[in-house]
Amino acid sequence: MIAALSAGVCKLKGVLFSDDSRAFLSCLTELGFEVTINEEIKEVTIHGLSGQIPNRNAKINVRSAGTAARFLTAMLAFAGGDYVLDSSGQMKKRPMKPLIELLRSLGVTVKCLEKEDHFPFEIHSKGINKNEIEMDTTVSSQFVSALLMTGVMVKDGLKIKMTGSRTNGAYIKMTLAMLKQFGIDVVRQGDECFVPYNLSYEKEVYQIEPDVSGACYFYAMAALLGTTVRVKDVHIDSLQGDIKFLDVLKELGCIVKDTESGVCVTGKKDRKYPGIIVDMNDFSDQTMTLAAIAPFASSETIIKNISHIRFQETNRIQAIVNELTRLGIKCMEAEKYKGIIIQPGNIIKNEVETYNDHRMAMAFTLIGLRTGGIVIKNYKCCAKTFENYFDIIDDITK
Repeated sequence: MIAALSAGVCKLKGVLFSDDSRAFLSCLTELGFEVTINEEIKEVTIHGLSGQIPNRNAKINVRSAGTAARFLTAMLAFAGGDYVLDSSGQMKKRPMKPLIELLRSLGVTVKCLEKEDHFPFEIHSKGINKNEIEMDTTVSSQFVSALLMTGVMVKDGLKIKMTGSRTNGAYIKMTLAMLKQFGIDVVRQGDECFVPYNLSYEKEVYQIEPDVSGACYFYAMAALLGTTVRVKDVHIDSLQGDIKFLDVLKELGCIVKDTESGVCVTGKKDRKYPGIIVDMNDFSDQTMTLAAIAPFASSETIIKNISHIRFQETNRIQAIVNELTRLGIKCMEAEKYKGIIIQPGNIIKNEVETYNDHRMAMAFTLIGLRTGGIVIKNYKCCAKTFENYFDIIDDITK
């Protein structure tokens, strides 16, 4: 989206192609942007139009892509025009209320076509003229990311006051870092950010980092299987919040080393590691990963401050409790910690329900790698972000 709002042609290199990224690119095409896609060499070229939307009367479908849903909703409202935004059934269940309420307070007409404050909806906007807004981060910090990127379209700049429990979230920090790489200097003071008006920025080539979220499933194998794993081109200085999962693996006794070719993680040969207490608020996409390896720890694992993951692809807290219980593991929700407690135990071989959640499918596969006898239902849902995950699993386990 940053490239689409820029003033020139931007080549994105190292693009991860998946259902989500293809949904985003399809939306840009429907909006009239010139987009050239080369999946073979993992490149996309986007012709930016300085904040202008070529087709200002368009219908787009974000499918199940949460980033497309939040980012494009903000972009279209700030740019102005008349749009219909649709989505998959899964995305229709996810909350959009904080962003919809904000846009309505700014004079944008948002007409929900089915359930109030959810997809699908119409947007009718003449652009945004207000220079100060407030956004709650509790449900999702991506709402703030959307405003940071679209704030460049507001004349005289946009001041964003962040409230809620995730004002220092990793995705906000990553968005600020990426904007700086594109030449947009956002000024942050405490929980306030000022985005300057800037529709003249350009960047000819942008190298996208490898997906750390996907890499973490393989890094977890180091602890689980007592082996060594290196993921090419992932480095400790990554902008992505999930890089913090490597600190968790260190607590489990793994050796983590950043090499020239990528971070290398080595687990203990005896495959023994302790249970830990960890706050995963800032890298909560790895909650399922830790939950999958926690049953093999020597003591209980407590994962704190993850209540927001109820509102993602599925209620992930409930999904974790359900599926670990199905596998014979004592796991309970802990309101005291705003998270879950997982006891060590013996896995019962069984089927795992994924709830059409890609991260449930990928994380719970790890259990099967240790014990065998685990059947992942609807495993193809991982195509949302990592379509060849099980092909790689097959290759490395032959």
